[in-house]
Amino acid sequence: MTAPDLPRGPLGRVAVIIPTYNERENLEPIVIGVRAAVPGADILVVDDNSPDRTGEIADKLAAADEHLHVLHRAGKSGLGSAYIAGFRWGLERGYGVLVEMDADGSHDPDELPKLSRSVSSQPRSIAMSSVCGGAPAASERPNCVPMRTGP
Repeated sequence: MTAPDLPRGPLGRVAVIIPTYNERENLEPIVIGVRAAVPGADILVVDDNSPDRTGEIADKLAAADEHLHVLHRAGKSGLGSAYIAGFRWGLERGYGVLVEMDADGSHDPDELPKLSRSVSSQPRSIAMSSVCGGAPAASERPNCVPMRTGP
């Protein structure tokens, strides 16, 4: 089954974007965690030409998982631009939900299903768990309201 053939949820296909730079030791555990938490999601690794060869590890993982993709960039351009490149990649391919996940373990893949439910219940929202102290829904943290992008 290729990415365009994936079943669609209420918001469409899901892509989890994982930027990497020297994440050799962290990449496989985070990919395993994401795959276990949201097995139907695609994963995009955005590697900034890591000197520790993280990109090669990503390629090996992608060879064994048709729903794992790798975007190689020429050099270290920063986390923000890696996310932008990943979001652009996902939008160009018609993903309905784009999620950012750090490779260093600072984001818990087990929170992804809760985050997904939060987004599904609030159409056109952006849920930012790191801004919300890990709380994917406003009901779990009264001072955190997902940012809205539309009505």
